[in-house]
Amino acid sequence: MGITSTTDGAGITTVTVDYPPVNAIPSQGWFELADAVLTAGKDPATHVVILRAEGRGFNAGVDIKEMQATDGHGALIAANRGCAAAFGAVYDCAVPVVVAVNGFCVGGGIGLVGNADVIVASDDAVFGLPEVDRGALGAATHLARLVPQHMMRTLYYTAQNVTAQQLEHFGSVYKVVPRADLDATAREIAEKIAAKDTRVIRCAKEAINGIDPVDVKESYRFEQGFTFELNLAGIADEHRDEFVATGKPRANH
Repeated sequence: MGITSTTDGAGITTVTVDYPPVNAIPSQGWFELADAVLTAGKDPATHVVILRAEGRGFNAGVDIKEMQATDGHGALIAANRGCAAAFGAVYDCAVPVVVAVNGFCVGGGIGLVGNADVIVASDDAVFGLPEVDRGALGAATHLARLVPQHMMRTLYYTAQNVTAQQLEHFGSVYKVVPRADLDATAREIAEKIAAKDTRVIRCAKEAINGIDPVDVKESYRFEQGFTFELNLAGIADEHRDEFVATGKPRANH
């Protein structure tokens, strides 16, 4: 359980997330994920990283129960910094990162996937940001890398999900396959990348990041500032308490 890394000797390092039951990652887990991805990229024997998950879904975001069970703002600050670190690690990893998305990919999962280089998904995968239903903001930066601008706004304001098939249509998901074929499909594209001269691919990753029109790390931290504002106002706690108690969004009052 937790974050594990395995290397196959063929240039592929696989980082696996496993936090049952839904892969809601605790604060420290985000930092460990960041370290695993960055460490893999620093290893000259690694040509590509696969990021995958065990269990029911790829990622359910931060562990809200941990946050609500902790006095003060320590857990909130740690979760926000941890998410920023993990999202940034996927982006800054010296080699391409292929993500294999199964089931649900929500909240912080969007930050990971939006910063990845290649996305493959199971045919039951859904993607979304329930942030407004949790009294928080964030990862619109990354959702905007997956869908067109007005679709991003619609999904963000309504907290609706988008399917893997829709993302394949938009061109952000490389391939949608049955869940049983997901790992093999991720490995298939990873092997194609790993077969290239890693010296060239590493330069390519740095070059592509350098021509991005949006600084994804700065823009995400800007978004997080509004999350802190909602927390200071007490609004976020109202929404998180309701979610912990009922598992449902807080009704509008």
